[in-house]
Amino acid sequence: MRNKSAKTQGYIVYAVAGTNTVSFAIDGSGANTKGLLGFAVERINNKTGDRKFVPGYKVFKELIPNPTPDTTVNTFDHPVQSFLWDDFTCFDDTSYTFLFYPLKGSPQKPDRKSKAIQIDIQTEALFSNKEHDIFFNRGVASSQSYRRNFNNLPPDKIKDPVKKQKALDWLSRQLDDAILRFINQAKKGDTLLGCFYECHYEPILDAFKKAIDKGVVVKLIVDAKRDNAKTDTGQTISYPWDANLKALKAAGIPHSPSDGIIFQRKARKSEIQHNKFMVWLDGKKNNNANAVWTGSTNLSMGGIHGQTNVGHWLRNPDVAEEFRQYWNLLSTDPGGRDNDDASTKKKRNAALKDAVEGLQPNIVFDSWDKIPFGTTPVFSPRSGLNMLETYVGMLDNAVSMSGITLAFGINKLFKDSLKDNTNQQHLVFTLLEKKDKASKNAKEPFTYIGAYQNVYKAWGSYLNDNLYNWAREVSTRHLGLNKHVAYIHSKFLLVDPLSNDPVVVTGSANFSEASTNDNDENMLIIRGDTRVADIYFTEFNRLFNHFYFRSVYENLKANNKTSSESLFLLPNDSWLKKYTPGKFRQKKVAMYAAMEI
Repeated sequence: MRNKSAKTQGYIVYAVAGTNTVSFAIDGSGANTKGLLGFAVERINNKTGDRKFVPGYKVFKELIPNPTPDTTVNTFDHPVQSFLWDDFTCFDDTSYTFLFYPLKGSPQKPDRKSKAIQIDIQTEALFSNKEHDIFFNRGVASSQSYRRNFNNLPPDKIKDPVKKQKALDWLSRQLDDAILRFINQAKKGDTLLGCFYECHYEPILDAFKKAIDKGVVVKLIVDAKRDNAKTDTGQTISYPWDANLKALKAAGIPHSPSDGIIFQRKARKSEIQHNKFMVWLDGKKNNNANAVWTGSTNLSMGGIHGQTNVGHWLRNPDVAEEFRQYWNLLSTDPGGRDNDDASTKKKRNAALKDAVEGLQPNIVFDSWDKIPFGTTPVFSPRSGLNMLETYVGMLDNAVSMSGITLAFGINKLFKDSLKDNTNQQHLVFTLLEKKDKASKNAKEPFTYIGAYQNVYKAWGSYLNDNLYNWAREVSTRHLGLNKHVAYIHSKFLLVDPLSNDPVVVTGSANFSEASTNDNDENMLIIRGDTRVADIYFTEFNRLFNHFYFRSVYENLKANNKTSSESLFLLPNDSWLKKYTPGKFRQKKVAMYAAMEI
């Protein structure tokens, strides 16, 4: 949901609500901001009547000169010094009233005479009967909230079982509940077709086993390639097949090919079966495909509780049918095999790509007319880079804003497309696993894109030193949740999400050549659904803002430019300098002010 306030003393507040996150921008261009200390923010839950000033994290040094890690304050005394703010602690499907009180005066004697700017907003339901439901895990184990609540302990090191479950629930943010609900909706006589790279999360495999026992037909394609990787101890394993097989055995799920439940994806040994989807077939309606579960989430502890991930529940029979056809194709284990000669292998691989493209041909982007309205599934592997180039074209042809999550760096096609942009064009946000920097391979020229092209980057990072009221954080690697991708594992693209014609691309594929040409992958292109866009946009904001602060701090620290002074609130209106015309923050405010409601 989107809304804007009435103009109050020259201020207008804009709000966008997802499920658990509400993003705000305050346009103060018509207000007298001289002497503005910031905004005290009061939140009223209209469902429960609960009313409170929201917590603050920075403090005035004049009031609290030596804050500790356990210092807690609220914005009544320590206001928000920003025209951009997000509330990450809302409940879904709830009506709220927010009151923004402009404060002037001094930290010791704040002037509270200004009238509050009031805005009402309704968060989206997490579980609904609409076409799309979207579920994000927390994805920010490197946070002060996790430190305060769980003392940075890995979940398996928390001895109290109740507290351990609370930690897991905090991290998963109901992503696991949503997967279980999708499985549990299947009744006797129904069918669940699954396709997973990592498939070893015990509670979900137990749910599959219960479904089988009650008469649901369960068929799962899993990556079963033998890569003979070496562990740190020198043991030879095949990942993820060995982990998948061990978990399937433990859950009591028959896994022999003759059982007809587990379909081993072995062909094309050098590529991976990277899908993470399920299709529900309704047994009472002639096994019609009714709904799809997809997204970036592997069925693993780290996928659900660690790195950033999204699950997407789609109730669209036509799209579900296309996913069923894709599943049927992959269940035959198509593609070249180890014992094939070169000619046979080439023919089999070409036949696979032709069959995949037969389900959804390549979309060549030369104008927005080529992007269909509604939901369009795209499957891999396929020939050529048309689809990747289409994603590049969409990102680069936004009007106001585009954003993308990238687990394995910024592909050269994206950089080449963006490098001729200027800082007068639309804002581009990139959320990365690692900092974008030159490759060690001298043969790979490094193209830098940044603020000059209106491109802003955040990457996976955490605070590993003690700051005034922040304590040492922890990564998902330290929690034992993820070994490789520790932060940004989600794969989605946003184009003009605040317009009435937004585009969201989401699924399993990292925006790369390999995910287009080689791996088994699936994506959804969703055009024109503002509810979907609002949810993805607010969650992108949550993640980008979390990591952007840490990324900037990491850069400053590397250049010995950090100062404890900058971590306190300013005692005057000098923070307004960050919002002068042409500055990054003011561009973001303008983006909200152009929002279509």
